[in-house]
Amino acid sequence: MTDARQPARRRPRPFRALVLAALLGALAPPARAQAPAISGDVVRIGVLADMSTGMADNFGTGSVTAARLALEDFGPTVLGKRIDLVSADHQSKPDVAITLARRWFDQDGVDMITDLDNSAIALGVQALAREKGRLALITGSGSTVITGAQCSPNGALWVIDTYALARTIAKPLVEAGEASWFYIVADITLGKSFVADVTPVVTGGGGKVAGQVFHPLLSPDLSSQILQAQGSNAGVIALFNVGGDAINAVKQASEFGVLGGRQKLAGFYMTAVDVRALGLPVAGGMYLAEAFYWDQDDAARAFAKRFYERQRAMPNSYQAGVYSAVTHYLKAVREAGTDAPDAVMAKMREMPIEDFMTRGGRLRPDGRVIRDVSLFQVKRPEESRGEWDLLKRVATLPGAEAFRPIEASDCPLVRKP
Repeated sequence: MTDARQPARRRPRPFRALVLAALLGALAPPARAQAPAISGDVVRIGVLADMSTGMADNFGTGSVTAARLALEDFGPTVLGKRIDLVSADHQSKPDVAITLARRWFDQDGVDMITDLDNSAIALGVQALAREKGRLALITGSGSTVITGAQCSPNGALWVIDTYALARTIAKPLVEAGEASWFYIVADITLGKSFVADVTPVVTGGGGKVAGQVFHPLLSPDLSSQILQAQGSNAGVIALFNVGGDAINAVKQASEFGVLGGRQKLAGFYMTAVDVRALGLPVAGGMYLAEAFYWDQDDAARAFAKRFYERQRAMPNSYQAGVYSAVTHYLKAVREAGTDAPDAVMAKMREMPIEDFMTRGGRLRPDGRVIRDVSLFQVKRPEESRGEWDLLKRVATLPGAEAFRPIEASDCPLVRKP
């Protein structure tokens, strides 16, 4: 196995801020290239991730470690071919990512690229993979357009998306009697998309939206919005923002006593990485959704132990997703008897996805992987047993309930009745 640049591990930073770029627009899919078997005696997998900016701790060298563990578990060869791993830092720049991916496809014989955090990067590389007759298994992005209008027969969205986040948080809370909601919304496409996805869940369950307030992107002070939410007496204050805005909102909500009172706080685009950065004294009691948590069962803990020995950090959903995607891809190559992309994708859709983070998962024709997603609550400091003991599971939505039904998809690959 060969790895490109791997910088030192960085301290945790707030997650998901760069998903905003994806929502500014997407590349139209080019004409599809022929998809012959890749020549040579090597099956080469590329991990293209942020290794140096704000999302490095959520992806970065941790994604490379997850891919390496997948290769170690699968074995060094498939169909008599050596399996190689390459990696690179896209620096959260779409132009850098496309240049790297193009070189990998054209010169370095890379068969499949994974990770691809930042949805603008994911969309660009997915389109390029279609053009070049290769594969893109996207584990790091959450934009529904990847399996919607910009879907590709050469791509898959592996872990979670914004639609599933909305349903996984809102549905169990509404069913538990939290009928009144107040939204704090970043005045960007992502925030408005969350409003559109969450509101039908709230009102469809008999609840109501008590109010909403918007704020500009990169707002250092959200105290006014927090006070309005408190004054609404809504049972749930929903944060539809990302990165520094989400972190500021949680900090200020904690300062105003929201997390210690009767109101509930839900961070719709936050992860355990953000929780660790904030600390349990600040974030304890908040709700969030994840497709995987390292302490969810024995199989997850076993993987996490191996990962921690190499990375000195616990894996998150997206790093676990890299392991899952790489493993399923290699199994499909073996079962298909070829590394030809069309045949491999067909086998990937045919085979169930089974691993430590996925039970009975499946890959739909639109590229969406269907898996269970869970609602978690952040533990209070007195509930935690250690540094990484951050979350407790509240409810789990089966994949069929969590993700957008394929009948509602605007993916051109999906035939409508």
